[in-house]
Amino acid sequence: MADGLDSSRTQRTFTLTARLLSALHLDGPLLTGLCIIAFAGMAVVYSASGASFNMLQSQLLKFALALVVMLVLAQLPPRLIRMSAPWLYLSGLLLLLIVMAIGDTAMGAQRWLDLGFIRFQPSEIMKIAVPLVCAWYLHERPLPPTWLNVAILLLAVLIPAAIVVEQPDLGTAMLITASGVMVVLLAGLRARYIIGGVVLLGAGAFFGWQFLHDYQRQRVLTFLDPQNDPLGSGYHIIQSQIAIGSGGAFGKGYMNGSQAQLEFLPERSTDFIFAVIGEEWGLIGLVIVLLLYVFVIGRALYMAATAQDTFARLITGSLALTFAVYALINAGMVTGLLPVVGVPLPLISFGGTSMVTLMAGFGILMAVNARRRLVGR
Repeated sequence: MADGLDSSRTQRTFTLTARLLSALHLDGPLLTGLCIIAFAGMAVVYSASGASFNMLQSQLLKFALALVVMLVLAQLPPRLIRMSAPWLYLSGLLLLLIVMAIGDTAMGAQRWLDLGFIRFQPSEIMKIAVPLVCAWYLHERPLPPTWLNVAILLLAVLIPAAIVVEQPDLGTAMLITASGVMVVLLAGLRARYIIGGVVLLGAGAFFGWQFLHDYQRQRVLTFLDPQNDPLGSGYHIIQSQIAIGSGGAFGKGYMNGSQAQLEFLPERSTDFIFAVIGEEWGLIGLVIVLLLYVFVIGRALYMAATAQDTFARLITGSLALTFAVYALINAGMVTGLLPVVGVPLPLISFGGTSMVTLMAGFGILMAVNARRRLVGR
């Protein structure tokens, strides 16, 4: 009898929760996956920071803000989101130009805009504005896109990316470019355009090498041979590989990683937090984190596949794949498979700007998905 009552209460709880999430235009599985990743990240940040309660509290507040932003955006009608895309893009571009003129400089980079009550990076806006404007442009045009439409889209992508490279911020520029390119690829780009793009990318990389800053060139050379300067430019990646390798299969235990706790590992709370997970939780911990990312990305791609129109499909798919690029670049650079470009591990690395941007993207994704559910009824 008691088991029956407990089962009935549990069923009612699930039903009420599902109705609440539906009323708020939130996707339960996706929200659950995002929260699990974020709370696991807080645990890692606490350990990586040497048990700093202030950093843990700061990360929790930033995630709370990110959730509010996601919730607000999830309530917007998809049509309003689509119509706002070009204005958001132009506003972000204007802010990037203002940063070039009067932006704050820190650590040799002019990336921030200080409004007195808030200090932020306008380049983060472009991570959402670029795919939005690309999806908006293709919404009522025939697919696959013509070469002229592809050229227009690439111009819209490369202009803000080029400005961000000059700040300099190569990692963010790569993510902005990836977010726009994902939209073009999802639009059904013809094979000959893809081959031509690869050729142009190779040529661009050859000529672009001459325009890189010295430290950016050094990162590429360090990637090819980190042992060439083990106490200088190669120090980060060498210590990261030591941390991950020393963790073995099961790790050294929570807050027991020597590389992180004894501060041998640089940027252990931000860019190299993936190495902390490997040292303390081992290969098992890294696989679990990657599987959580796969779940979130898979759920988002499912929502893209069931979208009702071109705009919804393109923006949802692009945001999902850009999230995947975040995770892959960070994991690749920490393990030595890619050059170090300063891309945080999504929802886990300490910091608020990137977290708010990502959750804003998922808010847009959920707004589009809510429209799909309404149409399907």
